[in-house]
Amino acid sequence: MTQPSYFISDLHLSPNDSATVHTFQQFMSTTARDAERLYILGDLFEYWFGDDQLEDAFYAEQVAHIAAVAKSGVDIYFMGGNRDLLISKRFARAAQLTLLPDPTLIELQGQSIILAHGDLYCTDDVAYQRYRRLAHNRIVQFIWLNLPKKVRDQQINNLRNKSKKANQNKDQMIMDVNAQAIEKALKQSTAKILIHGHTHRPAQHQHENGIRWVLPDWQDGRGGYLSCIGGQLKLHKLI
Repeated sequence: MTQPSYFISDLHLSPNDSATVHTFQQFMSTTARDAERLYILGDLFEYWFGDDQLEDAFYAEQVAHIAAVAKSGVDIYFMGGNRDLLISKRFARAAQLTLLPDPTLIELQGQSIILAHGDLYCTDDVAYQRYRRLAHNRIVQFIWLNLPKKVRDQQINNLRNKSKKANQNKDQMIMDVNAQAIEKALKQSTAKILIHGHTHRPAQHQHENGIRWVLPDWQDGRGGYLSCIGGQLKLHKLI
């Protein structure tokens, strides 16, 4: 029997949500161990200001849980989200996983699948896309990562507060993916399936050029994942 592959995203792990941390650790010590592959498609953490964040005991503990699953024989892949795009090689070594660019095309159980965090396709939010281009700029990242750790921590919190205020005044539709952007991605690819997170709106969508699966977010101990077994995809809830 084919081993399953699992997809998760948007856990937003932080010391301020112990229930979700507990659910994550339980998932990693049980369900995740049954997988052939585990894909983490961004926003694993509430924020990540650089791989020296591993020096914090809380984050080191979560990474140790990931590494334990990798040691059990599961191939783990990680794609940075908008909250943790600065995760890099030091993290990958500690967690014993493989980093993926956003987006990535994979072949899985006879299916060609596009994997993405999802924010790339939120093209109606012009202000966010402007910020995203800046945040992904290698020069900007280099300057940022050379700032003192305390400064980066403070600035990240300032950015999060500004983002929350800005999002309160935005139309919810603007913060969702743009259908034309999805159609374009599928049309330009050999894949007929696209999997992403980011929007916190888990569902299956039928598009002209393929099917789009949106992963669940995790909060207050609740969450979910997408499974692929024998080429069939299915959403699962964790309560």
